[in-house]
Amino acid sequence: MSDLDIIKGGSHTDQRGTITFMNDFDMQPVKRFYRIEHKDTKTVRGWRGHKIEQRWFHVLLGAFIVSLVEIDNWDQPSQNARQQTFILKSSDISVLYIPAGYASSIRAIEKNSEMIVFGDYPIENAKHDDYLYPSDFFTNAQV
Repeated sequence: MSDLDIIKGGSHTDQRGTITFMNDFDMQPVKRFYRIEHKDTKTVRGWRGHKIEQRWFHVLLGAFIVSLVEIDNWDQPSQNARQQTFILKSSDISVLYIPAGYASSIRAIEKNSEMIVFGDYPIENAKHDDYLYPSDFFTNAQV
């Protein structure tokens, strides 16, 4: 994988309940994961970029707007870089794949939303691949 991608899942319901699944999400490269919770719809988390790490976002509860920018220069990125925006909802049963080279910004669009993020770069190396920009840095931001 080298391009942004939505990996679709599915669900099955019977008398016992519902099972949701992501059979096409190959977790082999995943080294770690973490969960993000947003209690409100005002908090913006971003911009955080990774030159090396790939990430996969999956919404557990609620919904998030995710904006992504491909970084052209890690020391001085273009502030008017083209953004791609995704609405991720827990009801969609999907995973957003983000290849290395992107910065992301997220905001819940439903209160008490939760997201799980998978990464392919070990935590002990993460400090060498963590690029932070102010939440208003990119002028085309939609979050």
